[in-house]
Amino acid sequence: MSLTVGNIKKWHRMLTGKSTLHVNQDIGKCFSTTEVRGYYNNLTEKVTMQPRLLESDQLPVLVTHDRQRVDFPVAIFQYGLGAYDLYLMTGKDIYKKKFTQSAQWAVSHQESSGAWDNFSFIYPSHPYGAMAQGEGASLLLRYYSLTKDPQHLDAARRALDFMLLPTTQGGTTQNIDGQVILLEYANRKAVMNGWIFALFGLFDYTIMAKDEGKYKTTLDQSLQSLETLLPKFSRSFWSMYDLEGRIASPFYHHLHIAQMQALYQLTGHDIFGQYADKWSNDERHPLKKTAAFVYKACQKISEKD
Repeated sequence: MSLTVGNIKKWHRMLTGKSTLHVNQDIGKCFSTTEVRGYYNNLTEKVTMQPRLLESDQLPVLVTHDRQRVDFPVAIFQYGLGAYDLYLMTGKDIYKKKFTQSAQWAVSHQESSGAWDNFSFIYPSHPYGAMAQGEGASLLLRYYSLTKDPQHLDAARRALDFMLLPTTQGGTTQNIDGQVILLEYANRKAVMNGWIFALFGLFDYTIMAKDEGKYKTTLDQSLQSLETLLPKFSRSFWSMYDLEGRIASPFYHHLHIAQMQALYQLTGHDIFGQYADKWSNDERHPLKKTAAFVYKACQKISEKD
């Protein structure tokens, strides 16, 4: 990634909280560990920072570097999940309407395989990702909780079935030495936040469907794999974005903390609480935060893709 005016503006929007792709996402405000209710990360600013969408029939679109307007499933799913939380918190019909619109978009744009095309605009040969599949399933399961229409439960299941296909079969799961890794980008190494968002979809399905079979087994295997690999996602002073050696930006580091907190509540596994505390301490340490910022800036300038 070169040091261009466009990229500098993009980084500035991200760091100042003015990018709708990088709004604050702390731990969810109304989720439950025993039922599918609110979402595990707070996505409400995805909605409140785009008030014009509430007043229209539009959903979020992604504007690419060459000014193309793209329907980006992850953005739509996160918008819908944020709208659902706002509906639970306020009871306002406008949020229910936008949640419903997002869920209906997910239903109408799901491929027969259960997949959503998330990345063809940048990776034509690798359009699918576990994060999109997991978040789409989470959205549809909350929609099912309102509609009780079995087709929405089935659509969520098909989304997860595609997600769990090995990458060698066109899916988004990597099986290596007994580890089950859910890949945000099927053609790259694991991205931690995308892996966890995918896991949240599995959590939701096992709760909603009361599954104790393959989905619960795979969830447990992937959680164990994440625990095993967590040291690789951490440096002495900060968290890592992925297993390709990219350090997390301040936004993603804060997101990682919230995800660790949510996983600790969902599983009771101490390791997630320990990493949440470690990374929270790093975030509050001025020297560590400065070192991470400089490290990340240098990586961004030297990145090729």
